Amino acid sequence: MADTDTLLRVVALNTAYAACIDADRLEDWPAFFLEHCLYKITSADNHKRGYAAGIVYADSRAMLEDRVSALRNANIYERQSYRHILGMPLVGATQGGEISAETPFLVVRTMRDGRMDLFSAGVYLDKLREDADGSLRFAERLVICDSSRFDTLLAIPL
Repeated sequence: MADTDTLLRVVALNTAYAACIDADRLEDWPAFFLEHCLYKITSADNHKRGYAAGIVYADSRAMLEDRVSALRNANIYERQSYRHILGMPLVGATQGGEISAETPFLVVRTMRDGRMDLFSAGVYLDKLREDADGSLRFAERLVICDSSRFDTLLAIPL
């Protein structure tokens, strides 16, 4: 079981991460990750099977920045916003300065016309490390979605 300080740091990181996406501050989103990181969105079935590819896959902060740039400048998708609902993280053992955590999530999507849908449910499987300034960042964030069906409007990071 994690100490209270570690748990609160993980909760604060998750809360700030979700608020950043929900407020459409996507240019700030890559800063939650270490320079060399892994961000992947996949289904629970594919994760259980050990498949490396994901519906979204990035293995560096630079790739995350490119994704945001593409969303803002190149991709065309219907305007939408997210609202994250996060559960309490289950913080695992700390090994070699790396913290593992598992956090359940729900994402509600609101479309331009006001329609709301339960867009995604699942769990974040995270490996966290401190960077040079002591801030906790994601070394790895696997977004494991409960459903194996993905909406073609998956544009914004989960």
